[in-house]
Amino acid sequence: QVQLVESGGGLVQAGGSLRLSCATSGRTFSRYGMGWFRQAPGQEREFVASISRFHITHYAESVEGRFTIASNDAKNTLYLQMNRLKPEDTADYYCAARPVAVPGVRTNDYDDWGQGTQVTVSS
Repeated sequence: QVQLVESGGGLVQAGGSLRLSCATSGRTFSRYGMGWFRQAPGQEREFVASISRFHITHYAESVEGRFTIASNDAKNTLYLQMNRLKPEDTADYYCAARPVAVPGVRTNDYDDWGQGTQVTVSS
């Protein structure tokens, strides 16, 4: 099991940028695939982006070209750089982990979750 703590959420105007961080315990990145999900009020949790043990990335179509997932193995930290934010990006954002080489896009593809960080994009 790995502990995940997100940070970096906040209020931003449409068109702006935010960078989310997910600090992890232990030697996570050598063993885990990681992902970001989001959940808007009244909506199901949805896939945003993932990064494999080999740093291969995958994005939801709705964020492709605007968001970038990255990891710093030395700091055991996962990032989500979000640019050109839109009001529909408003949600709680969660990082997730699973000890597999290539993580999936479904919530049950992941074992461990952070507590979430709130992102609000005003129009």
